[in-house]
Amino acid sequence: MFLRLKRGIGSRWRNFYYGQLGVKLQGYVWMGRVEIPRFFNQIELEAGCSLDNGVVLLSSGEQTTSAKIYIGASTYINRNTFIDASISIKIGQQCGIGPNCYITDHDHGTELELPPLEQPLIAKPTHIRNRVWLGANVTVLKGVTIGEDAVIGAGSVVTKDVPAGAVAVGVPARIIKFKPGFTPLTAV
Repeated sequence: MFLRLKRGIGSRWRNFYYGQLGVKLQGYVWMGRVEIPRFFNQIELEAGCSLDNGVVLLSSGEQTTSAKIYIGASTYINRNTFIDASISIKIGQQCGIGPNCYITDHDHGTELELPPLEQPLIAKPTHIRNRVWLGANVTVLKGVTIGEDAVIGAGSVVTKDVPAGAVAVGVPARIIKFKPGFTPLTAV
C-alpha cells in the first residue's frame, strides 16, 4: 500500500511539474518516471492516458504553436518507449504500446559527402489511430499511418501504412491477417 501511495504522489507531482513547464494536460495523466527534455509546450496528453517508467517524449526541430506529440485518452505507453517527433506524432485513444518501442516521424538524409550527424532531417507525420496495439520492441517509422484496431506483432518494424483491423508482423511488417469483422476492402 505504501508503494502505491508513493507512486501516486510521484505521478501527481510530475503532472504538476510538467504542466507548469507547458505540457498540455487535458486532465490527470498517470506518469511514472518519464523524461520530457524540452519544448514542453509541443506535447499534449489527454486525460486518462498512462506513461510508464522510462518513457521519453522528445520534441525537436522548429518550435511550433501546435502539439508535435499528441497522445489520446486511455492510451497506455509501456516502459522505456521513446517517442521522437520533429513535426507530428499522433497516437489515438485506447491504444496499448508495448515496452521498448520507438515511434518517430523523421530520419536523416543519406548524402555521401556529409557525415551522419550533418545530414538534414527528412520528416513526415506519423499517426497511430484508436485502439491500436503495438507489441514489445516495435519500431514505427516516419510517415506511417496505422489504422484503427490494428495489431503490430512484437519486434516488428513498420515502414508502410497498415490498414484498420490488420495484424502485421516482421521486418518490415507485413499483414498476415485481419481481425474478425475487417477485410482488406473495409479496412481502407
